[in-house]
Amino acid sequence: MTAPAARTGSGTDFTALPARRVMFVHAHPDDEVIGTGVSIASYAAAPDTAVTLVTCTLGEMGEVLVPELINLRSDLGDQLGGYRMGELTAACVALGVTDHRFLGGAGRWRDSGMMGTPGNDDPRCLWRADIDTATAALVRIVREVRPQVLVTYDENGGYGHPDHIRAHELTARAFDVAADAAFAPDAGPRWQPLKLYETAMPRSAIQAGIDYFRSSGAGQELFAGVESAEDVPMAVPDEAVTTEIQAHPYYEAKIAAMRAHATQMTTDGFFFALADGIGHHAWGTEYYVLTRGERGPGAGPYGRETDLFAGLDLNVRG
Repeated sequence: MTAPAARTGSGTDFTALPARRVMFVHAHPDDEVIGTGVSIASYAAAPDTAVTLVTCTLGEMGEVLVPELINLRSDLGDQLGGYRMGELTAACVALGVTDHRFLGGAGRWRDSGMMGTPGNDDPRCLWRADIDTATAALVRIVREVRPQVLVTYDENGGYGHPDHIRAHELTARAFDVAADAAFAPDAGPRWQPLKLYETAMPRSAIQAGIDYFRSSGAGQELFAGVESAEDVPMAVPDEAVTTEIQAHPYYEAKIAAMRAHATQMTTDGFFFALADGIGHHAWGTEYYVLTRGERGPGAGPYGRETDLFAGLDLNVRG
């Protein structure tokens, strides 16, 4: 499911690329939906805008929440990765993504499992990948599609998963070296992205979720021992969030993409419980922290950008 740039006899015709180009780099199938689903869908639907989704692994070590598919699990049939490829294809259709790539090709690097588990020691896993080799694979895509904007996780991968951490490291490094002609010289003409964003969840949004579940009586076990968002490690201070994408018209697309990942998200689980409650607000707005590049003009009490391309000169192509 790729849409490479137009080709000419002398190579890539970069003048044929859309004016706005954004690349999202995620660790596993389903990650693209949870934190960036409405952003992806809104940009995929926007005119003269190209969205590229890069997924680093097949998610082979994920849970299987569908009883009749339990044999797909890594410790049983170990066929989950192949199945999740189909789920991701369906999710991409729901989000309008037409350019999806697996880093290095499907199955090049394996899901590492949660931090501290045996999967971390598998020589095939992303956590054990040679950094230069994996970065070169990502740089090859960056130099082909030439995004002005890259999006991934923060340095802790949001919640400490090794593949999320590695995705952050690879994306940040690709941002820095894609314009270096000496790095991976066979990976195409150099290109310098202009902005790097990390996904974020502001404390106020997490607090709203805690308050909803407490008032509704649902999901109490999710917040056992949690008094407030201050107790949630992944919570980002509201004033640190630089960018807020409100894309409520794409809420249903995000929900459809969530449903596509049926082995990972059940309709009676946390994500859909939130969707049934404060979902339009919780799932229709996504947040980011700009860590490289110049911040564009913003609005509201924190002066947040409302567009990942804010402040960029989009008259410059190629």
